[in-house]
Amino acid sequence: MAEVRLQNVEKAFGNLTVIPDMTLTVPDGSFTVLVGPSGCGKSTLLRIISGLEMPTKGEVLIGGQDVTLEEPSDRGISMVFQSYALYPHMTVAQNIDFGLRLAKTPAEERERRVAEAARILALEDFLDRKPAQLSGGQRQRVAIGRSIVRQPGVFLFDEPLSNLDAALRTQMRVELAQLHQSLDATMIYVTHDQVEAMTLADQIVVMNKGRIEQVGAPMDLYDHPETEFVAGFIGSPRMNLLPGSAIGREDVNTVGVRPEHIRADTADGDWPATAQVVETLGADTILYAKAERIGDVTVRLPGHMRLSAGEPLFLTPDPDYLHLFDEGGRRVNAA
Repeated sequence: MAEVRLQNVEKAFGNLTVIPDMTLTVPDGSFTVLVGPSGCGKSTLLRIISGLEMPTKGEVLIGGQDVTLEEPSDRGISMVFQSYALYPHMTVAQNIDFGLRLAKTPAEERERRVAEAARILALEDFLDRKPAQLSGGQRQRVAIGRSIVRQPGVFLFDEPLSNLDAALRTQMRVELAQLHQSLDATMIYVTHDQVEAMTLADQIVVMNKGRIEQVGAPMDLYDHPETEFVAGFIGSPRMNLLPGSAIGREDVNTVGVRPEHIRADTADGDWPATAQVVETLGADTILYAKAERIGDVTVRLPGHMRLSAGEPLFLTPDPDYLHLFDEGGRRVNAA
């Protein structure tokens, strides 16, 4: 395990600055997720930590040591990419211990580490198979196993689940969380999927245009977004961002309210509206409505509630769960 610290890191490609100035601490043993839209700089930041990119300015420290100028192999890190990068002609066991063979690790030690990684990742029955004989989830576990045997201080993941279907992504999220618990390792994970961020992280770093918008525990960001960007990015369905006039606050630029904090009623309420689309998901019903003088509003309702498209209704926000933002998109207070 090791703490990772970025001190005033900048990165420019020619005249284009993609990370203007960043200071960030990843605590020892944490599962930290870098999340943000495509092009926000999160993968570039991961490559700077790994040593695959050099910062234009600033320092990278791992375990208290300045590794800014060190080669990736000397940083005590291991990286898992979204492409599995497995050797098709090698077995699972050979793929996992490939790096150990390059490092001339003794055969007995290699066998011990491969067996332990296979046990952790439930790959014992697949060690003699080739990658083509594996499912996508099994291939990803092999790629992770190749990292585990190196016993790094820090694991780096660059969107490792993006090539998997929805069911496999859910399964692999559970397995990654269990892996972190069993290894008690420092993990830094990049994704554009805020659901992955919320379910995996104990610390989320929300990035936007190369800058950090907010750092915190998942529910802290969910309950207390410091900017309008974070409010709209964290949560699914996303938070409703409405004009301040929706709650009679002309001094507020934007009011945010999450879909689960709006009540829908066919008799009375604050905002007259019309149901546009109704998605019945079982435990939940997601209502997309158009409110008079306000615009589009998304509401999360109990699954048993039945509404039809075109039906008139009234919406009422819970005053205890309003998020207010000023003209610059910064949080001013919560009602």
